[in-house]
Order: sequence, then structure tokens, then C-alpha cells
Amino acid sequence: MKYEATTVEEYILQLPEERIEAFKKLRKIILDNLPEGFEEGINYGMPSYFVPHSIYPDGYHCDPKLPLPFISIASQKNFIAFYNMGIYSDPKLLEWFTSEYPKYVKNKLDMGKSCIRFKKIDQIPFQLLGELVSKMSVAEWITNYESVLKKK
Repeated sequence: MKYEATTVEEYILQLPEERIEAFKKLRKIILDNLPEGFEEGINYGMPSYFVPHSIYPDGYHCDPKLPLPFISIASQKNFIAFYNMGIYSDPKLLEWFTSEYPKYVKNKLDMGKSCIRFKKIDQIPFQLLGELVSKMSVAEWITNYESVLKKK
């Protein structure tokens, strides 16, 4: 689904009614647990949490005009998506998350490289996602990002 929004609030106003409360709760969990230094805004058409150019002037290697992305959330056609670049680039963090997930949700984890898909909004493990958000500081994310980038 494509939303035309320049702010997170505008994005949320365009969501299907049945997803608004869950999306607001997900946003609050992120904001409550996001380490200092990350900022919120719209990136790639969705609410995103990123390292601003004031901290990391190089920006994102795919498009240096954009800040370095870390987390994004989106309302897709059949699910709510939670994107976490830290999980994609840090095997230990991925291992921690995949081992903790079954303690919160009975259904099988539906996940791509950095995308966790929630088809049933009543099964979003908000507490677990909050803990995941808190596990990587801006400095750790930049170090991790640069180490992965240099391997390529």
C-alpha cells in the first residue's frame, strides 16, 4: 500500500481504521525504547527511525541524501511490517530475537532479511519489539553498518 505523507501523523491518518491503534502502539513502543540520537521521520514513504546527517554525514550508501536507516514500520496490504536493519546485519541480535519470539507469539515467525511481518495485529509482540529497539545504540549501529559495508 502506498501512502502519501510527509509526517508520521499524516501516515497514521491514512491507515485502515482497524490498524490505527496497533500502529500507534507500535510507534509509541519504538519511541519509548529508541536509544538517544536516532530521529523519527518519513523515509521511503513510511515512518522511519534513522541516524540523522548531523551525526552520520555520509548518509545511506544507497542514497547518501537520505539519513542512515535503522528501523521502519509500514502498513502493507496484508500485514504490518517492522523493519530492523540491526537484525539484518548482526547475527547475534538475530539469534536473540528468533529465540525470544516463541516466548511471546505462538505462530511461526514470518520474517525476511530485515522485515518482520504481522498478519494478525492482535499478535504483535510489542514488549519484545521494544526490547529489540533498545538493544543497539547509534554508535553501535554505525560501527555495525560500516563493518558490513566494508565486507562488500
